[in-house]
Amino acid sequence: MLETSATIARQYIDAVSTFEALEEAQEEAAHVRGGMYWHAGPASAPDAKYLVRTTPAGAETSLGARTTETEAIYERFTKRKRESAERVSGRKAALEQHQRLNRALRVGRVDPLVVALLGRLASTQLSPHFRVVGTHALYAYEATAGFRLDTDMLATRKRILFQTQLAKVDSSMLGVLKKVDSTFRIRKSQKYTAVNKDGFEVDIIRRERAGDDPHPIKLSDEDDDFWVVQARRANVLLDSPAFSAVIVATNGTMARMNTVHPATFVAFKRWMASQPDREAIKRRRDVLQAEAVQTLLDKYLPQV
Repeated sequence: MLETSATIARQYIDAVSTFEALEEAQEEAAHVRGGMYWHAGPASAPDAKYLVRTTPAGAETSLGARTTETEAIYERFTKRKRESAERVSGRKAALEQHQRLNRALRVGRVDPLVVALLGRLASTQLSPHFRVVGTHALYAYEATAGFRLDTDMLATRKRILFQTQLAKVDSSMLGVLKKVDSTFRIRKSQKYTAVNKDGFEVDIIRRERAGDDPHPIKLSDEDDDFWVVQARRANVLLDSPAFSAVIVATNGTMARMNTVHPATFVAFKRWMASQPDREAIKRRRDVLQAEAVQTLLDKYLPQV
């Protein structure tokens, strides 16, 4: 592993600070989604006004007739919504500047498609329900530690592995991927995998079946979507303490990656390396990855 240069480390720290400030602003903005307006009263009282709160989905709720109290509610809401929008806009502009600097200074090492997929999960509020559990998790660990792992350590076929505990989503998970790359399709022979025109694969797995669990589980009611299958000892990954870090793509874009705790990654990789039915070359890589993350934990990640 190689220590990140002072210039890159400083830029990463500044960029993450801006990214997290935007996350906070977007969380605040979520509380003022929708709108408010004054609705005219019935024909019998044409001068009457009623305050109505709307949701992004179009639902409406009356908050009562126009009074000093409802006028104050309306003023507070509109002021908060305006200020929130200004904060989000300003922080997005600042982040765009940092992303240009990231690219110029070669801060990032992650495939831009991976960052775009994680960003899409965040924008659809699905991020808390998915964890990256494969080799790509190493990017989160090295970013937090301020060290770069050997490129061979990170080498993997074009594939990202997610684990979820969701039984169903409201809309197609494949549709979420296609918002990033419209060429994603579910593999007919392996319905827990979607693949795009370039051969990049997205796998979604779940814990092993327990009791009367249905298996496999289709993630939505859409005709064409993921059928999530169980994976051996996946419950260990689901039960792991959460770990997240902001990662940077080679084009400078950024996203938050939710994954498993590094100690869990180490233990799981060592277990995989002990499985006699696993290919020898993969077992060797499992051992190398486990040793590398253990070194990061021992020397450079005391805070976790």
